[in-house]
Amino acid sequence: MIFRQLFDAASSTYTYLLADEQSRAAVMIDTVFEQAGRDLALLRELGLDLRYVIDTHCHADHVTGAWLLKQRTGCRIAAARKIAAANVDVELEHGDRIRFGAQALEVRATPGHTDGCLTFVTEDHTKAFTGDALLIRGCGRCDFQQGDAATLFESISGQILSLPDTCLIYPGHDYSGRTVSTVGEEKAHNARIGGGASKKDFVGYMHALALPHPKQIDVALPANMVSGKPVQMPAEPDWAPVVMTFAGVMEVDPAWVAQHLSEIYLLDVREPDERIPGETTSAHASIPLGELRERIAEVPHDRPVMAICRSGRRSAMATVILKQAGYEKVANVAGGLLRWKDEGLAVNT
Repeated sequence: MIFRQLFDAASSTYTYLLADEQSRAAVMIDTVFEQAGRDLALLRELGLDLRYVIDTHCHADHVTGAWLLKQRTGCRIAAARKIAAANVDVELEHGDRIRFGAQALEVRATPGHTDGCLTFVTEDHTKAFTGDALLIRGCGRCDFQQGDAATLFESISGQILSLPDTCLIYPGHDYSGRTVSTVGEEKAHNARIGGGASKKDFVGYMHALALPHPKQIDVALPANMVSGKPVQMPAEPDWAPVVMTFAGVMEVDPAWVAQHLSEIYLLDVREPDERIPGETTSAHASIPLGELRERIAEVPHDRPVMAICRSGRRSAMATVILKQAGYEKVANVAGGLLRWKDEGLAVNT
């Protein structure tokens, strides 16, 4: 099974990608609206077919990317029936299975943090995606959204810590840089429910927390009750068919660039000794990458700037430099001159 753990620094949220290696069918757990471009880039680069985007609960700290990913990929949105959110295609209940290719996730109801919390467990019981029910050395708060400490104790004890000790625990968040734990570790060392804590111990601990109001709750909850559907779709660049890579670089296919040379500014950032006579892409300027910061004023602002080099690596860095200098319409020519020639695009002689 293909597995990736992704992170959103603004909300300390983990997003998980799981996919069947043979069929390339995939699911994503707990996506973040602002990270949809990153997630789509990873799916595209790995050649995966997103079948489901699923949430462990109705989040109060970030807006889900479920609706946006559905618009881009045609996947189905899955969430707990108990949440009663709009735009959900599959309403999940305890005991359901989410199948993607030869793989599947078992759905376990784990209420207590919120009334609609779910934990997703791989069929071989080697991985559990616990959302906010069980965190690494902690657990979700119980003081809003129908939260109840006694219920959470029963959920964690009965549905998560009952898994094999070797089962890996992947939480919805971590605020200290921790990425994974195990059932055995949390049984022994979890500060709230581990070490043989009783329900009374746990409930007493949770009631004494006195946590501040979640900062994003007033924005996140209404948005997540419609599966992250925005009031207005995010604006897409209209100056070129740009695509963001998983590395965060905006790119354009060479064929488009070759067809629109009169409308864009093509910047060659190779070194002078790399430029072979007869091997040019009609670049409007040639500024070696190492000189670009000092010569940035030579690059005009009146049209989109497309950077190119031999392979597309140095020109990707050029787009970063241009962005930092205030250029907004900037993209890398994907694959550089190597791809340009591979696609049989015209060169000057």
